[in-house]
Amino acid sequence: MIAESQVADVMFTLRDCGLPVVTGQDAHVERVLDTPISEQVFRHIQERAKGIGVSQEFKKILEAFPTRSGHTPAGFRRVLKFEGNKITVDLVRDISCDVDSLKRPTKVLYSADSANPYEVAPIAPFLSNLTCNPGIIYDLFLNDPSANIGGKFKNRDEVIQELGDILGPGCDISVELNNPFEMDYSRIIEEVERFKEILTPWRLVVKVPHTGPVNATNVEQLLTGDKRLSMPYGEGTTEDRLRGHNLALRLAQDGYKVNFTLMFEPYQTQMALQARPYFINSFIRHRKMQTERIYGLMRAFEATGDRAFLKDLRSYMMEVDLLPDGAHSCDLMSVLDQATALLHVRGVNDSGAVGDGLDAVRHSLRALRNSHLPDTRLIICSMEGDYNYPDIDRLVMEPEFADMAHRIIITAEPQYLARFTSANQVVSYQRRFMNAAAGQK
Repeated sequence: MIAESQVADVMFTLRDCGLPVVTGQDAHVERVLDTPISEQVFRHIQERAKGIGVSQEFKKILEAFPTRSGHTPAGFRRVLKFEGNKITVDLVRDISCDVDSLKRPTKVLYSADSANPYEVAPIAPFLSNLTCNPGIIYDLFLNDPSANIGGKFKNRDEVIQELGDILGPGCDISVELNNPFEMDYSRIIEEVERFKEILTPWRLVVKVPHTGPVNATNVEQLLTGDKRLSMPYGEGTTEDRLRGHNLALRLAQDGYKVNFTLMFEPYQTQMALQARPYFINSFIRHRKMQTERIYGLMRAFEATGDRAFLKDLRSYMMEVDLLPDGAHSCDLMSVLDQATALLHVRGVNDSGAVGDGLDAVRHSLRALRNSHLPDTRLIICSMEGDYNYPDIDRLVMEPEFADMAHRIIITAEPQYLARFTSANQVVSYQRRFMNAAAGQK
């Protein structure tokens, strides 16, 4: 006999409902009969439902991702719907879910920045997303003989196909447009549809960048000569600076999932969310490095009065595109004013403390919490060195963000993530264990 106090602990499954299966759907329904349901849902189904079946979407997904009998593929959440007096089981895309809609081990998800199939394979079971941009696909893999061994892969389509095969149905793949400045939207859709053909609509995420002052005309400046833009990053027409936003929004409205990228400053977040993206990003590495370098040069000038430090500041700000092409002759005090304003925006105090450099991440999580986009997630990206990942790991456990952990994706190159699976004592203990085992008779 079950005590009254234990009733809340009793779990039911769809199988317990004993419903007749819609004709011809036995094999599909058998995949979901072990789906757990609460006693309340069980009672409601008992009162109302006269049969059980699956949706057309369910059938399409199983056709696209054949899965062993009795199971449903990773990357999808089972959803129950009443259609008249029948219960219909649907599958909804959810990269938080593993096979059979079981939740992944942690709320925080992992992604990788790579287009190298050989590098992705060892980490594939642990990923919920993969990011491929032109630099990753072409520079770091296709055109690198040391990576694309024997020139096996000839083009982007072959690479994406292989990555999709390795990663399986549970992992989204964010593929960036080759030319976000293409003015003919139909040609952009043609490229996107090719991605969809390879990856299926469930896994494809279209990566759209912020464009700033770059447009279809001046983008040539980035491809020729010294490859520098003649216009300051904060200038340009309203149309140009919002081109990425409008493209991301249009693709979202046309039913594509969008990874809206190139977000470096906290103030970019709220406007980015207006495009209704599936993912937003927070790049952390270069911003912190820039801030520390700029602060150091400014303090050196203040301490010595040596204008050589301001010249170095001007050169550095040009190097990282804080100043445009042709700024070599820019007045040094004007450069100092711009640097001062930048540090103010970045919240650097008189002591120069920049903390862990994750203020943009915290800001974005707060913005997401206050948004009306409950399914949008934040990708924390662009990290290196000894501190970035450990600092992020601590951040996601901060009490303030306990309710946002399920909306965080951490991404880096696979070898960087792999670095933090080890500690010095792993070596120490393996030395002891392996020597002990070797000494056994």
